Amino acid sequence: MKKLLAVAALATTLPLSHFAMADEDIGCGLGTMIFDGKTGKVYKVLGATTNGTSGNQTFGITFGTLGCDGTGTVDSAEKLALFIDGNMDNLARDIAKGEGETLSTLSEVWGVQEADKPAFNQLAKENFVKVFSSENVTSNEVLNNLNILVAKDEALSVYAI
Repeated sequence: MKKLLAVAALATTLPLSHFAMADEDIGCGLGTMIFDGKTGKVYKVLGATTNGTSGNQTFGITFGTLGCDGTGTVDSAEKLALFIDGNMDNLARDIAKGEGETLSTLSEVWGVQEADKPAFNQLAKENFVKVFSSENVTSNEVLNNLNILVAKDEALSVYAI
């Protein structure tokens, strides 16, 4: 019983906004339902905060309510998107420098081979403007932009996700 409670407590604290794509930026949950149809950063932040802090996404995913669908599969792209989403500012700073802990962790999560990491970092740095294409870029857009770069670079043995 204690293990079940621990798992439930942990699940409510994790950012589960990308498991069910009710909203591309903030996922499913009560926040998505409350702010449905609203536009702008303020509503996105309020919706994401509501979804992420109250534990309602876990409930919605479990029971198929609040715009959630618990039938999806978490794949490598999901792991990368979740990592990018939780580390957007630090990742932007590291990519701009071409080095750093967050960029290093991204390459680990992505599965970049040790020998390819310097080239991956350099590729990301040289294409910072393409990766972070706007001030309001989403984590999914960052992942897609990085995917495009990786897919085009024949010198890297990094696979696009």
